Amino acid sequence: MKKKGLEVTLGSGNVFRDLGHENADVQQFKAILAGEIIKALDREGLSVRAAHARTGIAAADFSRIRNADLGRFTVDRLMSIVNRFGSRVEVKVRVRPPIRLRDQAHAV
Repeated sequence: MKKKGLEVTLGSGNVFRDLGHENADVQQFKAILAGEIIKALDREGLSVRAAHARTGIAAADFSRIRNADLGRFTVDRLMSIVNRFGSRVEVKVRVRPPIRLRDQAHAV
């Protein structure tokens, strides 16, 4: 039995871009911020109601964040939620020319 070569495509580092989503960079940033909020909830053992009591942010919003339903959130709102847990967000911006993923594919 011959082994078939596996085609591997190098990702861009942003799954939303790789899947062709609009505003991929914003979606990626929102996902990172949501992940940090979820980590804070887990680290402190907070339910969504306890998080509401501590931060003043609606419990339903924490449920949406846990379920990755981020459409209602802006980046600045997510950043302010992170800040309410005592953390600070540092953003580093790098502008790169677009890459063409097809040129990155190769067989392994």
